[in-house]
Amino acid sequence: MTPSKVVAIGRNYAAHAAELGNDVPERPLIFLKAPSSIVGPGESILLPPDSGRVEHEAELAVVIGRRCRHVHPRDALSYVAGYTVLNDVTARDLQRADGQFARAKGFDTFCPIGPWVETSPDPSNLRVWCTVRRAGGEPEQRQDGRTPQMVFDVPTLVAAVSRVMSLEPGDVIATGTPEGVGLLRDGDEVVVGVDGIGALRNPVFCDLDAPEIQPPVGA
Repeated sequence: MTPSKVVAIGRNYAAHAAELGNDVPERPLIFLKAPSSIVGPGESILLPPDSGRVEHEAELAVVIGRRCRHVHPRDALSYVAGYTVLNDVTARDLQRADGQFARAKGFDTFCPIGPWVETSPDPSNLRVWCTVRRAGGEPEQRQDGRTPQMVFDVPTLVAAVSRVMSLEPGDVIATGTPEGVGLLRDGDEVVVGVDGIGALRNPVFCDLDAPEIQPPVGA
């Protein structure tokens, strides 16, 4: 089932905010990823010609189990069906150029999710990690963090999002990424994982079906 929305949280690990030169937000920084950007385990991440720097972001993802609105943090976990792994793939150069996230994080294939939903993990203390293997090489550890490092914990995030928009069954909240984000290249294999849930593996290729970049309207 495709979620009605993927809600993502920016700069929710202080070290990641710092590595990009950003301040830690005073409240959860909420943005949306297009449902059309979702792919599953083993499916390809396609690098668009529009960007010269596409990066991985390993994240714990929360899957909503029942409709909720204006939830209190103390009740938030009762609306959660389970947890999975998400790679918030980002065209970093476009994010910086645009000053907002929609284009940089909305390309087709920029939201790998999986490999399944687990109901038992304690989201307050999970390891979140990422490795990247270049063609013919060995996996390189890129990210290795833990959810206690999050600025805002899962109950706070569910409550904050539910104050803005109704959450429907199957909706996903991506909870932010630890430091160590890095470049993806044609031929890479990226694996993001959360201990206690599983690992999400995706190959990376250039999008050969993408048309030549067109000048902007009015140029």
